[in-house]
Amino acid sequence: MASSATAAPAGLAGLKVFATCPPSYTADPRTYRTQIGEVARWSEEAGCEGTLVYTDNAIVDPWLVAQTIVLATSRLCPLVAVQPVYLHPFAVAKMVASLGFLHGRRVYLNMVAGGYKGELNALNDPTPHDERYARLIEYTQLILCLLRGGPVTFEGRYYRVTNAKLGPPFPAELMPGVFVSGSSAAGIAAAKALGGTAVQYPRPPAEYQASGPVGVGESGVRVGIVARAESDEAWEVARRRFPEDRKGQLTRQLATKVSDSEWHHQLTGLQGTGGSSADPYWLVPFENYKTNCPYLVGSHQRVAEEIARYVRIGYRSFILDVPPDALELGHIRVVFDLAKKMLAA
Repeated sequence: MASSATAAPAGLAGLKVFATCPPSYTADPRTYRTQIGEVARWSEEAGCEGTLVYTDNAIVDPWLVAQTIVLATSRLCPLVAVQPVYLHPFAVAKMVASLGFLHGRRVYLNMVAGGYKGELNALNDPTPHDERYARLIEYTQLILCLLRGGPVTFEGRYYRVTNAKLGPPFPAELMPGVFVSGSSAAGIAAAKALGGTAVQYPRPPAEYQASGPVGVGESGVRVGIVARAESDEAWEVARRRFPEDRKGQLTRQLATKVSDSEWHHQLTGLQGTGGSSADPYWLVPFENYKTNCPYLVGSHQRVAEEIARYVRIGYRSFILDVPPDALELGHIRVVFDLAKKMLAA
């Protein structure tokens, strides 16, 4: 689903699709490594550029998951969530360089500024929301400086190194792409400062008609997709997969209270929108704490129209929800192939 920027029409330039690796919350340790490999292979076969790997206090280390993904595939690029509280920037740069040296594989970095306040407080990080993004800029700049080679001296507010030289050698063509949450003004500013991709949790496409995406150069969206040849079948699958759940609704309300992530509150404010054959935008999985992104549901043709609208708005990267099986990724590939034809025309 990735397209060549040199050969594609303007509407397709730089278009990339990422799947998401299942987190380890409810996984069986005896089968989780196999599951990671299966989802990675499905994603590669569906033409994805890469796959997102989560991080937080409660799940397995994302770099070990990234290694598993690389070993299971021939070209898929891990999009690794990186939280400054967990690792020094030198350690992150060494991880990226080591994967490049051992496997010749590019890595994307999903720079995470925060999350749930309880997790940050548990690690003695009371840094305010906007300041975490200021720190994230410096953190990421140091990683990239180290990967470019040579002794690095860096004098920042949060990080300082003197004549730091990274090994093993790192080829320039494997420099990582950088993603940053772009739902808040601080996140957008960080993405701009780093020349990265600002990832947003999208509103329905119609709401962008007047404004377009918030002023960001490179933009992406986090969205799930359920699509079938016919709309009725897609909605039947979606409602079966994501039934309404009162316990989940209460958990979502609690999660919103303890999170200072801007996207969480933005999606909560959109509850009740969409959810019909006429409007594929669907928030029930988010509202019932089944996932953390909006969904597009409908026929291949109808969902492809919405994807094409997002691309015309300016979004070039799509990070999908965790795929339940290879079949779903096959349907998603049909959607993006149709959307590309619409955009090319």
